[in-house]
Amino acid sequence: MAISSKARPYLLIVALVLVVVGVVVARIPEGTDRSTGTSSTSAPPPGPPGAGGDGAGDPYYATDGNTGYDVDRYDIAISYDPATKRLDGEATITAKATADLDRFNLDLHELTVSDVRVGDQAAKFAQEGEHELVITPASPLPANQPFTVVVTYGGEPRTFDDKALGTSGWQISSSGGAFAAGEPHSATSWFPANDTPRDKARFTLAARVPNGWSVIANGREDASSTADGWTTFRWTEDTPLATYLATVAIDRWQVDRSQLPDGTEVVNAYAPGAEGKRAQQNRLPEILAFLSEKFGPYPFDEAGGIYLADNIGFSLETQTRPIYAQWADLETVVHENAHQWFGDSVSLENWADICLNECFASYSQWMWAEAKEGANLDDRFRAEVEKRRDSTTYWSRKLYDMGRGNEFRGVYDKGVLALHALRRQIGDPAFDQVLKGWTSQHKDGNASWPEFEEHVEKIAGQDLAGFFEAWFRGDQRPSDEYLMPGALRR
Repeated sequence: MAISSKARPYLLIVALVLVVVGVVVARIPEGTDRSTGTSSTSAPPPGPPGAGGDGAGDPYYATDGNTGYDVDRYDIAISYDPATKRLDGEATITAKATADLDRFNLDLHELTVSDVRVGDQAAKFAQEGEHELVITPASPLPANQPFTVVVTYGGEPRTFDDKALGTSGWQISSSGGAFAAGEPHSATSWFPANDTPRDKARFTLAARVPNGWSVIANGREDASSTADGWTTFRWTEDTPLATYLATVAIDRWQVDRSQLPDGTEVVNAYAPGAEGKRAQQNRLPEILAFLSEKFGPYPFDEAGGIYLADNIGFSLETQTRPIYAQWADLETVVHENAHQWFGDSVSLENWADICLNECFASYSQWMWAEAKEGANLDDRFRAEVEKRRDSTTYWSRKLYDMGRGNEFRGVYDKGVLALHALRRQIGDPAFDQVLKGWTSQHKDGNASWPEFEEHVEKIAGQDLAGFFEAWFRGDQRPSDEYLMPGALRR
């Protein structure tokens, strides 16, 4: 995710208020496992015997996701009329029970469920709280056995509201179309899901819209069909994705199709009023080639971009096909495509690990400037440190385990400095191994920040506990020993 420059001052104001009133941000509580920095008492208690847990265990979003099963595939079919803003959907979810289940939960925001079937039998269901769909199958589901649940639902999708980032999830575009994008929540504004990055799954979409409208989504573009004044567009993403990285975008798109030199299919879509973004998006092959040199082979079979004419507060790394706000520039394209490695292919374990996504995507912009524009990153680093040297607010923003609501405060700027300092601490050859090794070892999976620290120390052959504490876990300006390591010292 790249945040609009208009949103960043708000984040800094929030940080300043916290300092003024004496709030300690992301203090490690009693009962904390200090190897991870996440609270061992914050995970939701297990449900009663035979029930999947309400919540996947992320301390920041305790009721997001569910336990008791693992999703293999979402097959989503929706019908949406921009004139009425009504969505009707049927979600077929293929999963495997990881425990004996008398009942289990899915997450769904606002939309109304009319029918649920598990296998070939009708199931009882109830919608509880803000997003819980509680399903009781006609027969218990045994552990280690696959099952299929079909949910029929509909209504007018609603957004999630975030004070700093604006609305996310299902949104109405200025052209009258609609799109889904947001972090950490988005997917469940338009389909039921196990809404946690820990449960990545394959994804297919069949989206039916009135003739004249078209649909862009993740992955491979499959054949469309038209009948009775409506067209159904089909998309398939065979590489498992985290639910917040799923998207659908409905508009009167101008679509460009091409291939990368290795045969990767590229689909770029431009909303009315966004056609002027073609020049920067045409550099995508160059950008992906550059990032592949830094991070290893591009991890997906498709690529591209979705350009809105709307000035939403962020652009987002929706898998294989990022969504861009009207303000997005070339550096934003670099940032969101770096996420295809850091965030999409290798997804975070907990939202406390968000630096694994944003710090690296942001630092990719620096590396691009170094390679393509001749930028001296050491000079840039020193200038930024000097500029921020006496800013308590700037240094107080932790980069790991920063606390719920603080995930996006420091990762875009302080995070860049921290990674450049790390690069200088361990040297370029080791830093190169760190990047490529990380994306290779955890491809298509999940990983945590403590695992990354271990990964770096192993490659560098250094004890970096003090460095990581100073730059990533701490909330003060690093001491001179860590602030200016290696060649940064003059």
